[in-house]
Amino acid sequence: MSVHVVEANRPELVSIGRADGGSRRARRSRLPSGVERMLGVVLLVGAWQLASNVGLIDVQTLAGPATVVRSGWHLIQDGTLQSAVWVSLQRVLEGVAIGVPIATALALIAGLSRFGEDVVDAPLQMLRFLPIIGLQPLIVLWFGIGNTAKVSLIVFGVIFPVYINTFAAIRAIEPRHFELAHSVGLGRFATIRRIVLPGALPGFLVGLRMAAAVAWLILVFAEQINATNGIGYLMIHAQEFFQTEIIVVGLAVYAVLGLLSDALVRVLERRTLQWRASR
Repeated sequence: MSVHVVEANRPELVSIGRADGGSRRARRSRLPSGVERMLGVVLLVGAWQLASNVGLIDVQTLAGPATVVRSGWHLIQDGTLQSAVWVSLQRVLEGVAIGVPIATALALIAGLSRFGEDVVDAPLQMLRFLPIIGLQPLIVLWFGIGNTAKVSLIVFGVIFPVYINTFAAIRAIEPRHFELAHSVGLGRFATIRRIVLPGALPGFLVGLRMAAAVAWLILVFAEQINATNGIGYLMIHAQEFFQTEIIVVGLAVYAVLGLLSDALVRVLERRTLQWRASR
């Protein structure tokens, strides 16, 4: 009787072993995740180059990838691209450095008191629906056509994602934490430092990631306002001479800088929110 049971179960053991071995072989045969993620990009660029070579895409309408790479390399060799990137990066850093502290202060004012919410939140909620492009005439009248106008547009765009996410995070802090702070005798500033700021940090970082993306998107538009330098200036200058390859180089640089900014904020998020992973 016992022998019969062992023999009956033997096919199950064999089948499980085969399935496990198959899954192991499948895991070994898979490409690294980074390679798989790049596969779609490589296929897209290859299709773009092929369409350009066979004439499906007019080179006057859109230059091929090889032409774009050559133009980008020439811009790097003569230092034009590095200079433009540095100017654009300075504008974004200035806009973020001004807009983020303003947004954080406004979120604290609105999030910590009902009166502050009434005074601050309603006007900001109204202003955030204004199209930034529509503000261009006023910005030019107030600040001229120089660098201040471009940075001001970035500041205006950066404030709202940081404010909204930080304000929501402050309001999501559990009331019992404030009751505990009051019971142990923490003052106003100590409560903000030990409870409000740590509790609002996840929302603030989400807003910062969104602000970094918004800053680069606005810069694309801002650098087309009578610019004399920067990536946008290169693109406008190339448009006048129908140099689509340089326009694509500018767009690619904007995209790469945006991705690097997002990656930097994500690294900051992982380092500052390590306590969340251990919960």
